[in-house]
Amino acid sequence: MRLALSLGYQTAWSTPADHLALAQEADRLGFSAVWAAEAYGSDSVSMLSWIAGQTERIDVGAAVMQIPARTPAMTAMTAATIDTFSGGRFRLGLGVSGPQVSEGWHGVRFGKPLKRTREYVEIVRAALQRKTVSYDGEFYTLPLPDGPGKALKLGFHPLRSDIPIYLAAVGPKNLELAGEIADGWLAIFYSTDVGAEQLASITAGRARAGKTIEGFDIVATAPVVIGDDPMMCAEPVRWYAALYVGGMGSREQNFYNALATRMGFGEAAREVQDLYLAKRHRDAAAAVPFEFIDQTSLLGPVERVAEGMRKYAAAGVTTLSVSLFATDAESAIVTMRQVASAFEQSGLGE
Repeated sequence: MRLALSLGYQTAWSTPADHLALAQEADRLGFSAVWAAEAYGSDSVSMLSWIAGQTERIDVGAAVMQIPARTPAMTAMTAATIDTFSGGRFRLGLGVSGPQVSEGWHGVRFGKPLKRTREYVEIVRAALQRKTVSYDGEFYTLPLPDGPGKALKLGFHPLRSDIPIYLAAVGPKNLELAGEIADGWLAIFYSTDVGAEQLASITAGRARAGKTIEGFDIVATAPVVIGDDPMMCAEPVRWYAALYVGGMGSREQNFYNALATRMGFGEAAREVQDLYLAKRHRDAAAAVPFEFIDQTSLLGPVERVAEGMRKYAAAGVTTLSVSLFATDAESAIVTMRQVASAFEQSGLGE
């Protein structure tokens, strides 16, 4: 198992300089990758380009580039460009986002996300391989019929034509799709207790493509808070969990709420959602069970974090991407160094 760093996106309490400092420290510590996210604020491409130009060895990964935000050809151009100037250090994570962001922010209908993703990845791969791109799908038609457009191919030779593609997936069908068409999976709220069911969906997708799970990168993002008392360490993670389980999406369609239910926290997930949608955010955070946070995070002393890392590795995770729940960049760097120490203690890096 490898270590990686999840930066998320810019917030009111972070700055681009903070994220750069964290990425550079992760590079110095030997982390395998640094991932940046986007929703409807800071974008992942700009952040990763800036980081790639000021680091040396660490891979830079999009977690994710939103499918409704860009045409597949534009995504292929961007991936090829960043990968080339970084010396082959780019990882392309893709996701369909959710109905509220897709339709409310990008003006793209959310329907049939699996079919849209499949078509999107096929076009991206063809473009990266410098094929002349001609495509006739339900969502994408290239070139447009009865117009002046013609089929084109990427106008320069990228460093790699096989840039690894990851899918952010939560539901069983999307997990199967990730196994079938991608090189890795970006997991959120991955529980070492119940992850086998998710990996079974990934494996089924791999089998459909005539492949095994071997070489497929399982990337689990885990919040990290280091301290003496695991229950106290869980407190700052409560707000993050409540946002996703309670407020990320609508009452009718919240993928993370459904995931928590499949994990066995259905009653609590409903309560968290009711409270969050009623704008009782503090109460929603308090209603998130400690067991849910503990299963999906690394909490407590360094020794306990090391044991948690061993559990992730045993549960099939090949890249553990840590999200540092700290109040400022300085304390986040201290936490990252403690994470590196825990990883050394775990014996996984040997």
